[in-house]
Amino acid sequence: MPSRHLHTETRVLIIGGGATGTGIARDLALRGVHNILVEKSDINAGASGANHGLLHSGARYAAFDPEAAMECRTEGDHLKRLAPNCIENTGGLFVALNGDDETYVADFPGTCAACGIIAKPIDIADARQMEPALSEKMIAAYQVPDASIDPFRLSMDNLSHARQLGTLFLKDTAVSGFERRNGKVVSTLIRCLKTGEQRRVSADYIVNATGAWADKIAALASITMEMIYSKGTLLVSQRRMAKHIINRLRKASDGDIIVPGGTVSILGTTSVRVPSPDNICPTVSEVDHVIDTASEMIPSLLTSRYIRAYAGVRPLFGNGQSHGDRSVSRGFVLLDHGKEGVENFITITGGKLTTYRLMAEKTTDLICHKMGITTPCKTLSVPLPDTKDGQWTQPGKAPRHWMHGNPSEDSLLCECDMVPKSIITEIARSLDQEGRIPDLAAIALRSRMGKGPCQGTYCSLRALAHLYDMGLVTGAQGIDQLQEFLSERWLGQHMLLWDAAMVQSEFMEAVHCGVNCLEQQTGKMTSEK
Repeated sequence: MPSRHLHTETRVLIIGGGATGTGIARDLALRGVHNILVEKSDINAGASGANHGLLHSGARYAAFDPEAAMECRTEGDHLKRLAPNCIENTGGLFVALNGDDETYVADFPGTCAACGIIAKPIDIADARQMEPALSEKMIAAYQVPDASIDPFRLSMDNLSHARQLGTLFLKDTAVSGFERRNGKVVSTLIRCLKTGEQRRVSADYIVNATGAWADKIAALASITMEMIYSKGTLLVSQRRMAKHIINRLRKASDGDIIVPGGTVSILGTTSVRVPSPDNICPTVSEVDHVIDTASEMIPSLLTSRYIRAYAGVRPLFGNGQSHGDRSVSRGFVLLDHGKEGVENFITITGGKLTTYRLMAEKTTDLICHKMGITTPCKTLSVPLPDTKDGQWTQPGKAPRHWMHGNPSEDSLLCECDMVPKSIITEIARSLDQEGRIPDLAAIALRSRMGKGPCQGTYCSLRALAHLYDMGLVTGAQGIDQLQEFLSERWLGQHMLLWDAAMVQSEFMEAVHCGVNCLEQQTGKMTSEK
């Protein structure tokens, strides 16, 4: 490695800033093991930020993957106790419709019971009273202990606690190579994608927690892994469509889950094999398919407004020879690559958001065993702190803060989710003090800014102007930030362009291109570069 690179030492280097990576960082820190966490983008850039936000009871997997079902049941109970700040205990309903497989319906309570999951039969009339929007074609209903979880707050609270205990977090930082010697990785070369700064990290152990990118990171260390990339598309409705999580009572398929999250509902999902986890997005046909299928359970979904669609890639471990991606286990895989000749390189992949804590525990157990550290896992006894870093991702928190403050002195920058200037200030200053760039994308990830019906049309300009006033953005930096922020918003809108969404999109274009000449300015800056 060239001597010009900065050199940093740590006990453990963790690659990947999703729920599992941040969970490992916290688990290690609680055991007194110094670690560095690097992420090529920002928190939850992969599957951890592109899921339903469903805390599984395990009932969905009981029939075909009982081991994963039992892990979900156990870990779901633990998280309700340990991280209530991240969870809305909605409860869940499994509903069968006329024409569904009645044998599967009849077997459901027994398969759940075999996994220790309570599936309580509900009278049809009672189920419809609980959820009036349910279809008249419903023939059976069961109540299960599902819940809704905020994945961004979960990861941010884990990371914040880990950082308080000494973890160093480097976002926008990619791994560009490993140096191997005598059967070990002796150093890892990383590069900040924002500044170009390169650094060499020497670590006793390296943990590959990059989800669907696990095989690509392993390949940099000359390790071969087989992964299946299964894309899932989800939609966000403008309003909350149900109080409970609604599951279709049939073998897992497309468009069979509706999850309430704050003021909206999330519909999904699909399962489409893709050649790479990079550069994925929903398609119009997938959006139509999800709406058509989910509306069989809740007919009003056919005429509802949707403000966003997004897609994630499930990190499924295997060779792709199975009879469909839904048949691949949702259990996790922990790989000690000593068998491939790299003694200090470990991969953790697969699994569910619900089982992230268990995945972190097992990974940290393996590392500590190799290091001769006998300190036991503490994440089962130490609750996840309710930190300031994650509080503004909670729907409804910003309005309560603003209405109980002084609105005359704290103007709203985001009207859809009522995010005031004081919150943007707090997040921006926190990022700046930590040495991280307080740009629009980072602020939006840590708040509700841009997540409402207008998808950032107004708040992007207001927040950017405020960052200029604070001196955190200068010169032409704002044009790049605005382009990045609005491009990400557009990725979730262009397949939803009908009715009110089309009108909103045309207005956004008129404001940012017609009035502000963003398109012209962006082209000019691109040509100058």
